[in-house]
Amino acid sequence: MTKMLTSGDQFPDITLTSTEGDSIALPGSLDTPYTIVLFYRGHW
Repeated sequence: MTKMLTSGDQFPDITLTSTEGDSIALPGSLDTPYTIVLFYRGHW
């Protein structure tokens, strides 16, 4: 299990696939250092 992020930690570089099939690199694709990312699991 990986360590949880705490205040002041740097977000790790990850690549995600959107629902449209596009790749999004985080935090590389972001225009600002102040961003909120919401991960939605969907229905059960």
